[in-house]
Amino acid sequence: MIEILQWSTLTVSGLVAVARVPSALRGRNRTLFYIFALLTLATLLSIEAPYLAIDQALGGVNATNLLLRYVIFAAIFFVGIRITRGFGADDAYRMLTGRIGIAALGLTSLTVLVVFLMMDTAGSSAGLVAMTGEDDGNALLVQYYGAAGRAYPAYVSLVLLPAMVLAVRSTLPALVRIAAFLLGVGSVAIPLTLLFPFYPPSWGPATFLINYTAILCFVVGLALIAVARLRHGRGGPRLRTSTAK
Repeated sequence: MIEILQWSTLTVSGLVAVARVPSALRGRNRTLFYIFALLTLATLLSIEAPYLAIDQALGGVNATNLLLRYVIFAAIFFVGIRITRGFGADDAYRMLTGRIGIAALGLTSLTVLVVFLMMDTAGSSAGLVAMTGEDDGNALLVQYYGAAGRAYPAYVSLVLLPAMVLAVRSTLPALVRIAAFLLGVGSVAIPLTLLFPFYPPSWGPATFLINYTAILCFVVGLALIAVARLRHGRGGPRLRTSTAK
């Protein structure tokens, strides 16, 4: 079941990315193509078989996991920019691109790197699962590393959530409201990853479900917004979700 979900997510995100290639080549909505490409790459790197193959090529020290963290950071940053600008969420946009947002991105990026360098990362292990059973010190660092890697995506998601709630309750076209609902579900799913260390071992499959649900919701939600733009034209009103003048 988990493998089906993983490969299905990879297929959907990959197909959507490919579908955006013609527009990107014409110079239209290139950011949207980059988002889909990054989400596709993140999904690929999170699947065990390609992860192990790529990491072995990189020296077998789990550098692929570090790469995955930064790919996710880049993807969620551009997702946030795209959504806040598309929905006119000016306050949320400033929370992502202003001092607080940039500080959050810089601090989490640096923390992830520092903790990674402190760990014993020898031996490729998708999700660093094999390392959690090693000595207590290294296992604790793995927990800190994972928490740091989940912090920035959670921050972006919580910034986006109010705008998505307003969009769902608005009078925007139905397709846009459906897209906002999916983006809202993704924005709820990602902060739930902060609770992963507290999940009992029997809840292991739930962590995969939450992660891939978030990716699917963002991919399909953004794709629906692109379709809505084609159906309703580019000149439609933007939803105001802030008090900015």
